[in-house]
This record gives sequence, structure tokens and C-alpha cells, in this order.
Amino acid sequence: PEAAAMKMLRAGLALLAWPIYLLSFLGIWEPFCRKVFFPFFLEKLSRVHDKKSKKHKQELFRNLPDFRGPSGELRLLEIGTGSGSNFQFYPPGCKVTCTDINPNFQESLSRNMKKNQHLRYEQFLVAAGEDLRQVPSGSVDAVVCTLVLCSVHSVSSTLREVLRVLRPGGAFYFLEHVAAEHSSWTYFWQQVCFPTWKLIFAGCCLTRELWKNLEEAKFSELKIEHISVAMPWMPIEPHIVGYGVK
Repeated sequence: PEAAAMKMLRAGLALLAWPIYLLSFLGIWEPFCRKVFFPFFLEKLSRVHDKKSKKHKQELFRNLPDFRGPSGELRLLEIGTGSGSNFQFYPPGCKVTCTDINPNFQESLSRNMKKNQHLRYEQFLVAAGEDLRQVPSGSVDAVVCTLVLCSVHSVSSTLREVLRVLRPGGAFYFLEHVAAEHSSWTYFWQQVCFPTWKLIFAGCCLTRELWKNLEEAKFSELKIEHISVAMPWMPIEPHIVGYGVK
């Protein structure tokens, strides 16, 4: 009965979103989503999410200065920078390289760069998390990734690239929404929403158990905490937060 209910609810959701399915079939939705809808939506979502996760982020990034390189500088690479909502949490003088697969965040990104002039912005690379070939191996002290691993094509390839670009002793910081407990209502709704959500929100997967990928990656030390970030009307409440050391 649960599987049948899920199929019915999925079909109902697809029916509500039929114009988007049609646009997707015609090849119109994806470019529109990448250029217009997703940057617009993500900026709005970031504002809500930042308020709800601010304490977690302050706590997460508090020890960033501990990972400064031998020169005393902190070279930080952010994967999926988006509108730059994490800049406010980085320590003064930090050298930041921004990467994103989607170059359409310029407006909100420029605003956040102006607001956060305590940082030194090195470069902006249009690159996927799985392919950071423009970044030399062992060249950064810290890599940051928030709300990004849900939509990369391959989590394991992205984590391999993270470990490649980090210097030995460098750290990878993450805050990501993940699959809920399998027996919970949240997980049931995550599964109901999954196909339509993934289509509308540029490939975002609701049911990834990212802590497993992190545990399988070759970090010498890994701190993971399961937390809850209440997002109204959204099936993305369960999160993980923490960092891994190369």
C-alpha cells in the first residue's frame, strides 16, 4: 500500500508540474532553469537557509584559521560558490578561489563580494566538482562545499578531486542536506518528491546518504554531525555538517 500511495502521489505531483515536464521534453526548461530560474530561486533559498543554518556555519568554520599553510596564508577553494553566501564566515585575508558549474550567479555573487571585502578573491572558475583540472594538485589549504553534493553527477569523483587539490593536512568542510531516516515520514515525502524535485531544481537529489560517501573517501580524520535544519514546506530538513582532514 505504501508503494501504491507513493506512485499515486508522484503522479499527482507530476500532473501539477506538467508544464515543466513539457518544457523539459521540448528542451526549453534546462537552459531556462540554469540561466534564470535556478540562480533566482537559489538566492531566495540561500537567504532562508542561511538564517536557519547560521549557528551551524559559524561553528563549522570557526577552526578554518587552524589550517593555514606554512606561509601563514589560508588558500581556500569553494565548490559550487553560487551567490557567495559563505563568504561572511571566512577569516580575514583568506585567499578565495570560487568555482561553479553555472556561471549565471554574477549579480548576487558581485553583491556578496562587495559586502565581504575582508577576503582576497583570486579567481572564478567555471568547473564541475568532478573536474577541477584547472586547480593544481595539493595547492589549497581548505575546500568548502555547502548544498552542492546533492546535485553533482558523481559524489565519489568530486571527493577524489577534493583530496587531490588539498595539500596534506588540509581540510574539506561540508554542510549538506541528506536522506532522512528510512522509516520516517520525511523519507516517504522525499521519495514522493524526488523525480519532480530533481527536474525542477537542476538535478538536486533528495535521497543521497552522503555520510556514506564521506566515510568511504580516504580522509585521515573525519568529523560528521547529523543535524536538522527546518526548511518550511521543503523535504530537506535532515543535514550533515563537519569536516575531513587529508
